[in-house]
Amino acid sequence: MQTEAQQLVEMGATLAQARAALRQYKDVMQAAEKIFEGAFDNVDDQDIAMASTSDSKRTRPATPDIEDEDMGSDDAPDENEDDDEADYIDYDSDFEAQPAGGQPLADVDPYAGIFFSKDRKEEVIEVEEQPEVVHVPGFIGPVSLMAQGEWMKGCPEGGEQSFLFSLYSQLTEGECSCPHCGASVKRNKYDFFALYPDFSTYIEQLRKIVGQTCKACNSEFCLACSEPSATDKAKREAGKHDALFHCSNLQGVILGVGLSMLEQLFIEQIQEPRESKEQNSRTTKRRKTDQATASDPDDEDATYYGTLRGTKKKQIGGVGYAGDVKEDNTGQLEAQAIQHAKDEKIGKLLSEIRVYLPNLHREGGGQTSDYLVHPTALAHLRRRFNYICSTLLRNDSLADMSDRSVLYFELLHWLETVSSHEALASMMAMPIMVVVSVKGVTVVRERTIVYEGSSSPRELLEGIAIQAQAALKGLEGTKPQEAPQKELTEEQKRMTVDLKGKAKEQTVGLSDENQKLFDFCNRILTTANAIDRSLRETKGDAFVERLHTSLPKVFTSSSSSTPFQIDAGATEESAQKAYVEWASRVRFEYCDLTIPTTNGEEDTSPHYKFYYNNEARMLANSDIPKRSLAIAKELAILTTNLPVAWNSSIFLRVDETRVDVIKALITGPEGTPYYNGWYGPISVIRFVISDNNLSYLFDIFLGSAYNQSPPSVKYMTTNGGKFRFNPNLYADGKVCLSLLGTWSGPGWVAGRSTLLQVLISIQSMILCEEPYLNEPGWANQGGSPASRAYSANVRRMVVKTAMLGNLKTPPEPFGDIIRTHFRLKARPIAAQLDKWLLEDDGKSTTGDGGGYGAAGKIEPGGSTNGLKKDVDEMKALLVQLEAGKSF
Repeated sequence: MQTEAQQLVEMGATLAQARAALRQYKDVMQAAEKIFEGAFDNVDDQDIAMASTSDSKRTRPATPDIEDEDMGSDDAPDENEDDDEADYIDYDSDFEAQPAGGQPLADVDPYAGIFFSKDRKEEVIEVEEQPEVVHVPGFIGPVSLMAQGEWMKGCPEGGEQSFLFSLYSQLTEGECSCPHCGASVKRNKYDFFALYPDFSTYIEQLRKIVGQTCKACNSEFCLACSEPSATDKAKREAGKHDALFHCSNLQGVILGVGLSMLEQLFIEQIQEPRESKEQNSRTTKRRKTDQATASDPDDEDATYYGTLRGTKKKQIGGVGYAGDVKEDNTGQLEAQAIQHAKDEKIGKLLSEIRVYLPNLHREGGGQTSDYLVHPTALAHLRRRFNYICSTLLRNDSLADMSDRSVLYFELLHWLETVSSHEALASMMAMPIMVVVSVKGVTVVRERTIVYEGSSSPRELLEGIAIQAQAALKGLEGTKPQEAPQKELTEEQKRMTVDLKGKAKEQTVGLSDENQKLFDFCNRILTTANAIDRSLRETKGDAFVERLHTSLPKVFTSSSSSTPFQIDAGATEESAQKAYVEWASRVRFEYCDLTIPTTNGEEDTSPHYKFYYNNEARMLANSDIPKRSLAIAKELAILTTNLPVAWNSSIFLRVDETRVDVIKALITGPEGTPYYNGWYGPISVIRFVISDNNLSYLFDIFLGSAYNQSPPSVKYMTTNGGKFRFNPNLYADGKVCLSLLGTWSGPGWVAGRSTLLQVLISIQSMILCEEPYLNEPGWANQGGSPASRAYSANVRRMVVKTAMLGNLKTPPEPFGDIIRTHFRLKARPIAAQLDKWLLEDDGKSTTGDGGGYGAAGKIEPGGSTNGLKKDVDEMKALLVQLEAGKSF
């Protein structure tokens, strides 16, 4: 045991960690893996006694019989071993840790090394080294060598760096001795760390030199580990042996070099379009709404989102009146072809590297390196593959992922393979460490990189799975084409799940494009279920249940009998955190939005309480493939991309059986006369929006030609056709927006524009800081008395109609949303009401936004227009909400 402990110490472990690991795992490499995973971080040099976990240990997969004298050594227990049986805590298993006194430690987390906080930060000192260039015998042209700094990139000091340093040193320094006679063979740095033009060349060159024959005794051995390879003769003769699977050292270096090549290629490809965008980007005026999502300035959707908040310079034509500017679609097909070529290249490289991932289920059975996983394999997967994985899985467009399926199918295959191996499976639940800052350089070519935790691979995949489920709902009503049955491989059978119930039986065949999206969505759900099943097999039910608590979810009205409860806390900071947590949970839900049909009515199609009810019923039994595909893509976007923030959010409710029936609720943005108001429901879409705690109802219908043409939108919060809260929201219900085709300017782009763009355009362009300026004739009068009078009039309507009206009689199904919104924001809203009352000009409220003239100002507090009464009543209701009382 002492020999193995010393070996672990040389790899970077402390003596106490080495001893504790070897008591639990007799195999040196498995003990090293557990130390690397952080399972022994709490074991110090004083060997604090812990309770034995032998009852809860998992059985390690059996290693194939290998006639290697060193592999089975040291099975006899150390004479002092009995005194230290309790020195081990495995943070990657389910156990009951106890102190020496025998009392359980209730606060010990058995998965602390895996489910660590996303707030965790790591500082890594990285050294930039000029790559060494050499000429490799048998290869034409110069070749760069991977420097040690590049090999250890992204790994903090401790276990990861120690294992990486040890392997790099072993394979670049000294000589390799024959295990039989001791004769030496020199190792060259280019043997294992030459960066050839492509990965296949690297593998070809490596295969030429890895199997060595001793010139002295004619025995065969591996250049990477110095172990005999003669025991593999039977497999080699049967054609099932590959020298590159001989040992874990080869596995570690192949994955490290391969993933480095992959990372470099990926970075080069994603930087090209960014540089192009920076050179050719169009200037967009967009008002800032402090949204956590849908705010990429380079996103093509940004063109529709309005002016920048805080800028006084307004568009000459007002909002929704952009003249004759047209959308430029030139070069789109060329760009798609270029992207497809890039995806094929990355997908091919991923496929080539995946062959060398540890995989006990590979064709022909597991190889030696599949059972003995090198610790550096997990290090490179976490630091290199996870960067690529997180970048691709953060794609918020399911349609884009489906179009790039050549790359995403390979990525899903990787995730399945990783999750199926016990030594790698924990990576699926670990937060991905991403770069958040680079500290100043103090030494030449040396810099400190700060990494911070982010969503785990399984958590990111769940976000896409939610989009896939929503898209499948949108595709319902048609039947997928019958594909010829093919015999599945054993691995495919193991990974395939029964998706009965995931997609409803459909009635007619799908179009090619719909079928493509349908297959892609099912592939995503298959992968998510296969990963969970593999994790249950390798990590246990407790691990999977713990993992699922952190995954994003979409709820239905029947999924919970009671509303989601959350406390605002004592400070504004705690209230903001609680609000975002709550809003993120409830922003998108499925529910029943139908109303009963009248007795004796021949047409049994359900009714919907919204302006376009008749049009919706006419399409109840229709099948329009292009429309179904468009709605499927819309739902996929909306499930995970609705903006949620303390200052302004959008909430959706979708009918459980008719996904083109939708209601939307929008809170007015901060700094506007609409702040904290509600704009909400859309039904098929019915849409109610509130302005600064005011609810504005819009009925939106996705017609038969959607999305070749824009949705029909009707503004319903008009007080019987009397109120006009904004120049773009007419008293007759017209919504003036070029995106909807109701005014000239950049309009709806068939097949590309989305409902999310419409919602955010209303949120950011119409519900703006100075709504008076939205009218073309007044666009240059920012800060004028007329503009201030218009905003004051809007605020009075907001308090009476949007705040009081919606709180007393909230529109269904948003009652809980509106009450929770006002409860969590009660204190800042009360302060906001006091400020509005102080700023009021005392004029009477007019339904057409009156007060355009510059009449004399009335002293603050001298108002007799009813605002003070409304403010007092609203504040009293807020107090009741905070106290938990109903009204």
